[in-house]
Amino acid sequence: MSAELISEITAGLAQVIGEDSGFGSILKFDFEGAGVTVIDGKTVPNSVSNTDMPADCTIVISAENLMKMFKRELDPTMAFMQGKMKVAGDMSVAMKLGPILQKAAAAASV
Repeated sequence: MSAELISEITAGLAQVIGEDSGFGSILKFDFEGAGVTVIDGKTVPNSVSNTDMPADCTIVISAENLMKMFKRELDPTMAFMQGKMKVAGDMSVAMKLGPILQKAAAAASV
């Protein structure tokens, strides 16, 4: 897993999230120990960074599988059921991720 891919994910999410996503939570993607991307939806403007911090919900997934989700090549529910994605913390925060994934998929297809 490359640091470049994690940087690409972080930059893409920052573009999709914008200043106020209405997310209202802190969500961390943990790329299986290779790095993190954190969406802080509690602050306005929202921020997306690679700074490891406490989160309301942490999703452990490989950067490659997250990119597959963005490109709609991997269904989030199937990823969870197949063990390709693990969720720790507030599951309702993970459920709010749907609209963000849809925006990311639209951006990835451009």
